[in-house]
Amino acid sequence: METLLRPIYQEHASNPATLGIIILEKVKPNSPITDDFDVILLIMVSEAEQPWKVKHYEFDDKSAALHIVTKDLLREWIDTSGYRRAIEWVIYGRKIFDRNGFITELKEELRSFPTEKRDLRKIIEFGKLVKRYKEGKELFEIGEHKEAYRKMNYSLHYLARLTVIEEGFYPEVTVWSQVKQIDLETYKLYEEFIESHEPIEKRIQLMVIAIEFIINKRARVATKHLLDVMQSKKEPWSFAELKVHPLIAPYMLDVAAILSYLVEKNIIRTVREVTKGVGVYHRKYVVNER
Repeated sequence: METLLRPIYQEHASNPATLGIIILEKVKPNSPITDDFDVILLIMVSEAEQPWKVKHYEFDDKSAALHIVTKDLLREWIDTSGYRRAIEWVIYGRKIFDRNGFITELKEELRSFPTEKRDLRKIIEFGKLVKRYKEGKELFEIGEHKEAYRKMNYSLHYLARLTVIEEGFYPEVTVWSQVKQIDLETYKLYEEFIESHEPIEKRIQLMVIAIEFIINKRARVATKHLLDVMQSKKEPWSFAELKVHPLIAPYMLDVAAILSYLVEKNIIRTVREVTKGVGVYHRKYVVNER
């Protein structure tokens, strides 16, 4: 396959903007990592008119997908889990062109998973976990069991990704296979929820208790990124200030749910500041010392 595709990628290799090219071939009949194509070509460039461009090819009885992505967009995907498959392509793909060691350095970065990037990914997954868990719990309490089941299932998947990140790995598309290897307790929780013969109401009820316990146990560590930002100044933060802070941008949509949970667990406390309205106060937030 590579021989047939060589003219295509060699043309891109001659472009000064091309930083690296990776190839990944399908090894299983049904392969989510390659989007069911027989081969993926990932071309990383320094800049382009379109940050992400995709082309599909056919040859003989095979298929290929060519992705051209700028380094800035690729890094955004890596840092925020914007497109998990692309991360796997970098990890498992074979480099066939590497300008000035760009791919070598990128693969090493993914292997080491630096602490600051890990902290960001933790709170991104934690925010989604808390939000879906609370939605599921509320739906369960009003008797919407099917919707509650769906939300709890989502919660478990975010918990799985958080678990993998805590162990120093990037979550893959087949995340439960990773969890089975590193945290059997969480994996069995998922198995019980999916495969149990208990009534759906009973399964959700048990999951509400289990996930609440896990979230509470991991909250301070998982939200370190936000807590560090908030401790960067002594004054309390308004929600408006947090919402526009550039470091919080990747999880901005979930920060309200995160703050609410941290206030509930007394990790963050609220502070009132007077306004011009009588009896109306600005609500601000500050981190509680341990």
